[in-house]
Amino acid sequence: MKILLVEDEPDLASNVTDFLKGEMFVCEWAKDKESAVDKIISYDYDIVILDIMLPDGSGLDVLKALKESGSEAGVLIVSAKNSLDDKLLGFEGGADDYLTKPFHLSELNARLLALYRRKGFQGATRVAFNEIEIDTVSDEVFVNGASIVLTRKEFELLRYLFANRNRVLSKHSIAEHLWGDHVDLSDSFDFVYQHIKNLRKKLMKAGAGNYIRTIYGMGYKFGAEEA
Repeated sequence: MKILLVEDEPDLASNVTDFLKGEMFVCEWAKDKESAVDKIISYDYDIVILDIMLPDGSGLDVLKALKESGSEAGVLIVSAKNSLDDKLLGFEGGADDYLTKPFHLSELNARLLALYRRKGFQGATRVAFNEIEIDTVSDEVFVNGASIVLTRKEFELLRYLFANRNRVLSKHSIAEHLWGDHVDLSDSFDFVYQHIKNLRKKLMKAGAGNYIRTIYGMGYKFGAEEA
C-alpha cells in the first residue's frame, strides 16, 4: 500500500510514517498544502491521510485537488477539530473516513486496512476472478458456483489477495493484515505459509486454478494461473 501523509506536525508525522513503514507500507510525507498538491499531481497513492489544518491553507483544498486529478485514492481525514461541520465538509468533498486527534496508531492502522479493503472492491457486493467469486456481504466463497467452506483466516487471506491482485505480498504484510500488530513478536511467519497452503489446496480441490504463486524470497502473488 502506498500512502501519502499530509501533516504539519513533524513529531506526529515522524511517528506515523515510522509506524506505517514498519507495517510494510510505503509512506511519503507532505508538510503543507503546496507540497501535498504537488505530490498528488505527480504520483499515485492508494490512501491519503489528510490533516485539515495546514500552515498554508486547508486540507479540504488538497482534497479538492485530489478529486479533480481523477485519483481513486481513499481519503482518511485526521484532525484535532471534532466539529460536525468539518466532518460534513470532508465527506461532501469526497473523504471516506474521519479520525480525530489524538488517536492510537493501532486504530489508524485498522482504519487504513478497512478503507483499503473497501476501495479494493470498489463497493461491489460480489467480486470474481475467473471461477472464484467472493460475496463481500455474506463472506461466502464460491468456485464454479458452488460454495466452499473456509476458516475465517482463510477467507480474510483470500479477500486480501483479491484486493491486491497481481501484487507481491510479503509474509509480514499478510501476517499483519490477518493477525494485527502483535505478529511483530513472532520469531517466524511459517504460519502464513501454512494458511497459504491450506487455502490453495481447498480452492484447487473445488476446481479452481492454481492462482496463488510463491515468489521466492519475496512472498506471494495472486493472479494468472501458475504454469
